[in-house]
Amino acid sequence: MEKNPTDVFVVAAALVDNQRGVLVQKRPKGKHMAGLWEFPGGKIEKGETPATALARELQEELNISVQVTDLEPVTFASEPLEGKNLLLLLYVCKCWSGEPESLENSELQWVMPDKLEELDMPPADGPLVDRLRKLL
Repeated sequence: MEKNPTDVFVVAAALVDNQRGVLVQKRPKGKHMAGLWEFPGGKIEKGETPATALARELQEELNISVQVTDLEPVTFASEPLEGKNLLLLLYVCKCWSGEPESLENSELQWVMPDKLEELDMPPADGPLVDRLRKLL
């Protein structure tokens, strides 16, 4: 299957702590959809697999180390975005090294799965929240 030039591939992590809380971050001012809560992650760069891209993004955004083998793919969502098609791949991760801290000056919070739907999140995250609530 050939990649369409209008496709944007993004990976995200549902980091789950020992109390079943899920880490979300608020998109910082100046970014598209600023102020919305989202799962940490980002775009897949050329030459990366989704899992290696996610491990890199978590290091860059949260200063945590994640082993690719600790990333469990769980679901995906597709959403039109500014004339492109966003494909968002969600992984669950329950094991990492370090304490998550925002390196991009965005707010972080731990939220129980049944409370995620109360957050103002990007449209693509809706199906992910439904799946997580059933899974966790």
